[in-house]
Amino acid sequence: MALLLCGCNPLMQASWDTLKASAMGPASIELTRAQVDAVPYPQILVTTATSEGVMAMARQRGDLEFWVASGKQVLMLRNGLVVRTVGLGVSLDGTRFSGESPFKRGLQHLPDGYASTRWIDIYDGSRVGIPINSRFSTHDIESIRILDKDYALLRIDEQVDAPTLDFHATNRYWVDPQDGFIMRSEQHLTPQLSLKIVQLRPDRGAVR
Repeated sequence: MALLLCGCNPLMQASWDTLKASAMGPASIELTRAQVDAVPYPQILVTTATSEGVMAMARQRGDLEFWVASGKQVLMLRNGLVVRTVGLGVSLDGTRFSGESPFKRGLQHLPDGYASTRWIDIYDGSRVGIPINSRFSTHDIESIRILDKDYALLRIDEQVDAPTLDFHATNRYWVDPQDGFIMRSEQHLTPQLSLKIVQLRPDRGAVR
């Protein structure tokens, strides 16, 4: 149902019509609360190095969310972390944790310096089981404006290190300090793919 919605909704259609490489980077989309509220599904704004668009949640299986765009791009999120991508260049093909996922536990509960390991698969060259080591640090509450509302969100940084890829980056998450819901994030998924994600119309049914 949401797949059809994404194809016919003018906002979502226009936002991904220019999903192509651009030396100038992505053009910002001007969104209003009324536009977002007119679509009866949870929505996120996703920005890559070359594009920006709105995605709607098509379905949910347990804690795994399927988000789609009009151009058939797909993101799969689990507890706010992108675990798989389709149609966004070099695809992240899978993500697995050693033990409990810190995202399932709730980032607001992690002690400063908490370390974790996950393994990712990258579709390009069928690289499987690449270890990603990460360490979390808690920062201050920051005021973040989303559409017409200001949120007081706790910023948590994640230093990620993938030695086999010679890949190092800092992911950032802005979470509700009460329930850990990730309202905004900057996620470096592979050396070639990073995303900025903003919750426009959150689904708060799976908060911790």
